[in-house]
Parts: sequence; structure tokens; C-alpha cells
Amino acid sequence: MNKYIFFFSFLVLISSCKTSTVNNFDTEGMILIRGGSFKMGSDDIDSNLDERPIHSVEISSFWMDETEVTNAEFKEFVDATGYITTAEKSPDWEELKKDLPPNTPKPDESVFVPASLVFKKADIDNLSNHSQWWEWKPGANWKNPGGPGTNIEGKENHPVVQISWFDANAYAQWKGRRLPTEAEWEYASRGGLNGMKFSWGNEIKLSDYANTWEGEFPKNNYKIDGYESTSPVKSYPPNQYGLYDMAGNVWEWCSDLYNYRYYQSVSDIISKNPTGPTKSFDPAEPYSIKRVVRGGSYLCNKSYCTGYRNSMRMKSTPDTGAMHTGFRTVKDLKI
Repeated sequence: MNKYIFFFSFLVLISSCKTSTVNNFDTEGMILIRGGSFKMGSDDIDSNLDERPIHSVEISSFWMDETEVTNAEFKEFVDATGYITTAEKSPDWEELKKDLPPNTPKPDESVFVPASLVFKKADIDNLSNHSQWWEWKPGANWKNPGGPGTNIEGKENHPVVQISWFDANAYAQWKGRRLPTEAEWEYASRGGLNGMKFSWGNEIKLSDYANTWEGEFPKNNYKIDGYESTSPVKSYPPNQYGLYDMAGNVWEWCSDLYNYRYYQSVSDIISKNPTGPTKSFDPAEPYSIKRVVRGGSYLCNKSYCTGYRNSMRMKSTPDTGAMHTGFRTVKDLKI
């Protein structure tokens, strides 16, 4: 397969309370997350360097979606606005090359078609090259997550996928909401269980708590939890704040830029409602501007990715969509 296909796939790559309104303030399907302080990050032996050091953060109260945004909810947005997602547009070379080393040659025109990332099983043992289980598929988008011939019929209550950061942000603005900061996301995921590895505690039996890959990744998924890919929202128990699927199912976009060194820069202060770094930096792709994604997905497996841990950070370019990436929104508390 043309090497540019893989290359471009990664470039375009509490006390809780449920209510419908508060002072005419639409919070239907949201949970009130009471503010507080917590220790963000991890120094566990299995944590990554960008999760360190642990540092102190204070968060004000806010509302958060009880679940990941579903196909039905995103369809309502598209029907109301006529919005066209990133995956439904042809990539723009002038925009793409901004994230590339200088003098990168333009690939063949066949690459510049509406497309997105689709997962494919692979009989491999070396997990160092993730392009082995991803395909840049023309025609893949939120309505056809696996490409032509696939659809979301009967999956209205599954999380929407193939969503870029721009798409998620547009939906949030339409709802009068925003994407969570990375700190808000981790605070909410922990559900008041500070110091715990997972949103439910430290118990490792994932199939009881989260939709993840169970088997030999990326060869065989034994589907112990019953799901090959996404599961309907609310298929697993919520955390102690009443939030579902904070671990597994789909990765969730946050508002923050990603910077590998960010935690080091705030290690000696108490961060109050931090909104992340002012500059993106990923040493693996230093020319790319990236945003944070959190929570892991149905493709996470301990042999490769433990994204279902509270503190694990992941990142992607904001124009990237994939079969395992979605989002949820938040809203500031108003009195």
C-alpha cells in the first residue's frame, strides 16, 4: 500500500444531580460535578512520562454529559445545521503541510478524497507500528464508520465516531456548551476516588466495567464483554459521579492542546481550572499541532494501550477522525 496513505491517516489523523433545566439553563442529560481539588497524573510503574509528575489541581463545579454523545444526538445537530464533518471533506494540502517537515513532497492526488481511519484486524506480534492495523479508507465518516457498505442503523444509542476535534467543538457550540479541559475530564473520571487507577477503583477486571479489547490485540477479540466494537452508552456501571464510559468505548476529545512537557511546567504550583499549555509539542511528531484525547476505547488492551486508566494521556491532530474517537461536552455552572 502507498506509504502516503498511512502517513496522511495520522495527519488528518460529587454529589450528582440529574435535571433538564436549572434557571432556564439547559442541562438535559448532564451531571453536576461538584468542584474540588485532586492530584492529577500518575507515578505508577505503568504510567507514561507525560503523566508525570503528579501535581495539584483545583476545579470549579461544572456540568458534564452523562454519556458520550450518541449517533442520534449528532444526527440531530447535522439535521438542524447541515454541518459537514471533516471526514466528509477532501483534505487540503496547504493546511496539511503546515504539520509536516519543510519540503515534504506532495503525495499523489488519489489521497485527497473524503476519508478517515478504519481499524482492521492484523495477524502480527510486533506492535511498534500502529499503521499495521489502521487503513485510510475513502468514504468512511460518522454515518459510515467502517467505510462504504457500513452504517449506523440500529446504533442510534452508540457513541458517534469518526469525529474530529473541529466536529466535536462545533457540536458543543451548537448546544451552548464546550469541550472539557483535560483537568476537568480527569477530575470527573476519577469520580472522587483520588489516587485510584481506574474510574471504578483499582480492580483490574475490565469486562465488568469498560468496553475494551479482550484477547490478542490486534488479532483476536474474544468479546468477553459481548462487544466487538462500540457498545451502547450506559452498557456498563457509571462511576461514583454518575458518568458512563469514562473508561473504554471511545476516546474523548478535550479542549487542551497537547504538550509532552506540560505537567513538568505546573508541578510546583496549584493549578486552578487549568486550560492546558499555550503551545503544542509531541516529540514523536514535533511539527504537528495536537489536542488531547482521553479515556481509551474498545481497542485498548494492556499489551498495547491502557488508555482506560484515569491518568493516561493521548493526543491527535485536531483534523483526525477514527473509528474509536468521539466526545462528550461540558457546561459552566451558572447560578
